[in-house]
Amino acid sequence: MAITPQWKDELRARITLSSLVQRSVKLTRAGREWKGCCPFHEEKTPSFYVNDQKQFYHCFGCGAHGDAISWMVDSQGLQFMDAIKELAAAAGMEVPAPDPVMAKRAEQRASLIDVTEAAQKFFMTSLASPSGSAAREYLQRRGFSPQVMAEFGFGWAPDDRQALPRALSQFGEEMLEAAGMRAANEQGERYDRFRGRVMLPIQDARGRVIAFGGRILDKKDGVAKYLNSPDTDLFDKGRTLYNLHRAAPAARQSGRVVVVEGYMDVIALANAGIADAVAPLGTALTEMQLEMLWRMVEVPVLCFDGDAAGQRAAMRAIARALPMLAPMRSLGIVRLPAGLDPDDLIKAQGSAAMEKLLAEPASLIDTLWAFERDAQPLATPEAKAGLKARLMAHVDTIADPEIKSLYRRELSDRFSAFAYPPRAPRPAQQPRQQGAQRGGWRGAPMPPPGLSEEARTRLAAIMSGGQRTGLLQAVLAGFARHPQAISRHTEALSTLARATPQAAPVIESLLELAETLDSHTAHAICTPTQSQPAPSADIRYAFLDDGTDPDAACEELAEAVSLLVERPALEAALAATIARFGSDPEGSFAEQSRLRTQLMAVEERLKAFGRRKAGAAALGDDTA
Repeated sequence: MAITPQWKDELRARITLSSLVQRSVKLTRAGREWKGCCPFHEEKTPSFYVNDQKQFYHCFGCGAHGDAISWMVDSQGLQFMDAIKELAAAAGMEVPAPDPVMAKRAEQRASLIDVTEAAQKFFMTSLASPSGSAAREYLQRRGFSPQVMAEFGFGWAPDDRQALPRALSQFGEEMLEAAGMRAANEQGERYDRFRGRVMLPIQDARGRVIAFGGRILDKKDGVAKYLNSPDTDLFDKGRTLYNLHRAAPAARQSGRVVVVEGYMDVIALANAGIADAVAPLGTALTEMQLEMLWRMVEVPVLCFDGDAAGQRAAMRAIARALPMLAPMRSLGIVRLPAGLDPDDLIKAQGSAAMEKLLAEPASLIDTLWAFERDAQPLATPEAKAGLKARLMAHVDTIADPEIKSLYRRELSDRFSAFAYPPRAPRPAQQPRQQGAQRGGWRGAPMPPPGLSEEARTRLAAIMSGGQRTGLLQAVLAGFARHPQAISRHTEALSTLARATPQAAPVIESLLELAETLDSHTAHAICTPTQSQPAPSADIRYAFLDDGTDPDAACEELAEAVSLLVERPALEAALAATIARFGSDPEGSFAEQSRLRTQLMAVEERLKAFGRRKAGAAALGDDTA
């Protein structure tokens, strides 16, 4: 067995880096980090920081950077294996025995890096030669400064099928092909993969060249505008972010990392002084790339072009990120003006315009809501129901239970406010004047309407219905106390009326009377001469407490309604899915699994809600 990246990750996780560093450097707490004077250069003002959460140290003065292993090598002067052994002993881990196969692979990788590094030198030399004049003119037209061109290592691949074997004769055909530099057609003819293209090296986190990207100068039919190296032993496009080795140090100073769509966008930003940008390499962001971004900052900023393709790319990234969300781990989204990429925007409006957009990204939930809301016309109830179904489907993919609950509530509230906007208040009824329209009211305006006697009788009967309907009792009493919340839950209340016939008259009365209320007032439906129905003595919820803030009461009421409606709906859907098992066993089984998972989540929410109620009741008993 070899020392794999996974083994090293476990070793780092078992070592508290700040404790290790404090053996020789005095550190003091600075928020979430530790700071002190750098041991690698002379300084009086501390610029050396240690971050235990992200498992690295960094000096903003001299640029020293690394993890626990590199600390032992750089500060203690140990060899790599000696550092590994000492840290493993401290962490209680066994050092894996050397694996001859893995050792050989590591040696092969090192040899392939020799190939890619040599190819990079050849491409840069070709750019400076007479054959690279057209490429140099293209780069000048793009406005790239000489400094940026040198920093990013621009080169030129001659339009010659056999240029590399001649230039890199020290490497055999097999190594050139293994490094992704050569390919073969069906006839077995071998040729240079990159020809007639401006070349850019793709580097790993240590700055070593592992692959290339090439761009044609002029559009040609049937020829890809951009071409990247294939996956090799060196290069895995799903595990690589372009420009990571430059952006990571810049991100530690700015506290931000920007993700753009392609490497030319990265270079355009760098040309404008924005150094903390990276890009995927021809694919949508992968889970591994998202993890790499979150190791740098808590909220990476994804910047997409303002066209339909950019919008689709944003949603693919959001869909990939939702299952991975965690506390203090999200995404910011920036959409550029329609038809512009970063280079276009900077040239048209300057780097300040770009910085302004990056400083004000939309949140992940705002972007998700806006995309699904605008995805199709919402002129019918069915279309609106489809919007809610799409939103809840996204929510169901979130793994973290607390974040899932918060997303469900937030998106449900936005949907309710959108689909059931408050009705405009009816004008105050005026006393009838001489000659006024027939049917007007005489005398003073009528007082706020109350529940009918039949509805009040039904409500009283429900309130004494026992534990089985305890939550329903409380919800109906809550709406009687907070009628301003009824309009948000019209659909849910209608569903409850169909599912609970004994509650239907009360619900219908609540819905009818709520339409007569000014939604901006907080008056209860019952008039001062009518006593409000009270639930059973054993039911205690915030929305039934006269001292509770109305907004907080309505929030808890919304959660209670959601619980009342979701469980029977899921049970009915599950029964229907089981019924069609005979005709569609595979689809039915998959749907059953999904519905059972959702039902378990609702059960957990019911238990949590019940625990809060019980806790509130106990508190009331203690303070009574």
